[in-house]
Amino acid sequence: MPNFKYVAYSKDGKEVKGSIEAVDQEDAAKRIKEQGQMVVKVEAEGALDKDLNLSFGKKKASSRDLSVFCRQFVSISTAGVAIVDALEMLGDQTENKALQEAIFNVGASVQKGETLAGSMRKQDGIFPSIMVNMVEAGESSGNLETSFERMAIQFEKSTKIQQLVKKSMIYPIALSVIVVGVVVLMMAFVVPTFSDMYADMDQQLPALTRMVVAISDFVVDRWYILIAVIVVAVIGFKVFAASKMGTYVLADVKRKVPIFGKLTIKSSSAQFARNLSTLTAAGISMIDALDIVAKTMPNVRFRDAVLEAKEKVAQGRPLSEPLKAGGIFPNMIIHMIGIGEETGNMDDMLITAATYFEEEVEAATEQVAAIIEPLLIVVMAGIVGVIIMSILIPMFGMYDLAGGGEV
Repeated sequence: MPNFKYVAYSKDGKEVKGSIEAVDQEDAAKRIKEQGQMVVKVEAEGALDKDLNLSFGKKKASSRDLSVFCRQFVSISTAGVAIVDALEMLGDQTENKALQEAIFNVGASVQKGETLAGSMRKQDGIFPSIMVNMVEAGESSGNLETSFERMAIQFEKSTKIQQLVKKSMIYPIALSVIVVGVVVLMMAFVVPTFSDMYADMDQQLPALTRMVVAISDFVVDRWYILIAVIVVAVIGFKVFAASKMGTYVLADVKRKVPIFGKLTIKSSSAQFARNLSTLTAAGISMIDALDIVAKTMPNVRFRDAVLEAKEKVAQGRPLSEPLKAGGIFPNMIIHMIGIGEETGNMDDMLITAATYFEEEVEAATEQVAAIIEPLLIVVMAGIVGVIIMSILIPMFGMYDLAGGGEV
């Protein structure tokens, strides 16, 4: 979700500035108000703002950090330890500084008489909205440990997929860096050596050689222009990606691009089914659950489809109908939700769908890695081969001239 920077006033009249993740400005203002603050200004955060807001001493809590927190909370609270004491114990042993500070703040708020969910909601996006709502449902029903247990499973599934994707991408990324490094070294050092030698030749160089030499000269003599172009391109891309139009364009690209498109669709479907099953199983109404799930969807097209489905469900239509009409989610998940609606066993069907698509994500990730690795090798061989051929072709010409002179 995009970030929004804001200015607000706390209950004690102090000015508060910060940033928050939200679907849009209205959602950002709503979240800030839920933290008990009076909103003064909310605006979209640009690329430069994001860079300036980087925190070197802290890092945002990952899915793994949150899964460990949930598991440990369940273990400690089921042993009969009070919530405030449990939070203090968990804060002492949490390595992530941002999460540690948030846990201590939550403990202090709970000790003052505030609810656990309300205290977590105030921690500037450390705890995801789905987790806060699950905790709120657990407090209302008296099944707080169950809510944390379900969230632990949720975050563990998310962590597993993230680690699989990272593991699969390590080799392709490393190979890409090697390709760029080899090309730069050849253009900066190898090609200039031969171009100086060819400059003394009294003959015109082949077109391929002239092109490679021109690129080499540009890299050596005007490298600063190349770096400036790259920097401008990166900043331009970030600004475009942060805009509303850019968000939708990139969302469509991620869904339709070859190889990666299916992975995006399957991962979004798995996340939707898992999150919805977790919320509805905790007793949260379907409409509220869909609203929360929509905010967790990373792809804006899927987010809009869920929000549209929420509106139709509020009008009395079954969930499967608007999802099918939206044309975003695959038929498999729509059919499974339809069966769940007919049989009255929605929770089990959502869990089955989530498990199915999570397995599909694992398989698709491995397939993507298997395709990218040889593709990068071919690209690397092609680029290096072109450079080497541009160097060797004039040499063959020199040998032919030398041989002709001897005859």
